[in-house]
Amino acid sequence: MSDQDTDHINSSDLVWGGAAIAKIIERTERVTFDLLEKNQLPAKKVGGRWVASRRKLIAFLTDAAQI
Repeated sequence: MSDQDTDHINSSDLVWGGAAIAKIIERTERVTFDLLEKNQLPAKKVGGRWVASRRKLIAFLTDAAQI
């Protein structure tokens, strides 16, 4: 992630935890954790907990839907 990317992310944009990410992407927790562990979503583990940018998740899924 470049400095330019992080300039547009603020703490209210961050989604902490696989369960919260599942709600954003409208998938079950089980499916979401599988996607996260396979690095198929734009997220990372920090201190043993998944974190993602809400904006980047939506953009990623919107772009994927257009394929």
